[in-house]
Amino acid sequence: MAGQPLLTVISPAYNEADNLPALYERLKATFDSAGIEWEWIVVDDHSSDATPQYLRQLVGQDVRVSAVRFSRNFGSHAAIACGLHRAHGACAAVLAADLQDPPEVVLRLLEEWRAGAHVVWAVRAGRRGERASTLLFARLYYALMRNMVGIREMPAEGADFFLLDRRVVDALGAFPESNASLLALITWMGYRQASVEYVKQARLYGRSKWNLEKKLKLAIDSITSFSYLPIRLMSYVGFLAAVLGFAYAAVVIVNVIAGRPIEGWSSLMVVVLMMSGVQMLMLGVLGEYLWRALDESRRRPPYLVEEFLSAAGKE
Repeated sequence: MAGQPLLTVISPAYNEADNLPALYERLKATFDSAGIEWEWIVVDDHSSDATPQYLRQLVGQDVRVSAVRFSRNFGSHAAIACGLHRAHGACAAVLAADLQDPPEVVLRLLEEWRAGAHVVWAVRAGRRGERASTLLFARLYYALMRNMVGIREMPAEGADFFLLDRRVVDALGAFPESNASLLALITWMGYRQASVEYVKQARLYGRSKWNLEKKLKLAIDSITSFSYLPIRLMSYVGFLAAVLGFAYAAVVIVNVIAGRPIEGWSSLMVVVLMMSGVQMLMLGVLGEYLWRALDESRRRPPYLVEEFLSAAGKE
């Protein structure tokens, strides 16, 4: 590729063989007609369909396209990080390979970038073809991040389609964390941020791979990476339990002195089981923090590349 492109487009892909051809045609039509020098990096998260075969064919046809294939499925955030590490553009846009994020919106993101923004979020003004449970989880997650974790700059309606200036892309390389939400990290970093509204489209083909397990992991990673509030709440709950315990002990003593001892095995078991449940919950919260500290201390790479394809050949 001659010279540095203005724009790098990064698309994580997992079993998106049906969507990638249509996305490529729209990218080409959008940026070629606007006279923009661009490159496209597709990160294949170890797809099991025909995605690798299509990417090998496409890389041979267009020098602006390169592809990375992971050695196993590492997740979309690892795929985004990989694409950003390999981006050559003066700015980089991340959009899904399922065509829910219209490539044409990138032109509006570029306008805000040219106006001086370092991070431009494509904020969802609406979401087509999504189930009510998905919308509910998204609202809860972003409310949690804004109000509990304290990242109030995060768009209230959510955003997973964005554009970053070169300085932000380079700064991300200084963060070795493997269990943090990449989107929350970008928001936390600061820089001049702007937003553009768009309507998220329904998937053209296939089904979303973003299941409940992945959503819960993202929520826990986001909280433990940016807030100690759960541990602080544990202290408050422990203090409250101690106060209630002393108060109950005082009631028992007073009743014994007055000749009215408290009777009932059931009430005792309720208290024991309740306190045991609270203690187990606290241990679980501590375990989440402890596991992430252990995982980070291992310094394992966040992803492993099985194959890299570009116009220059293979790595």
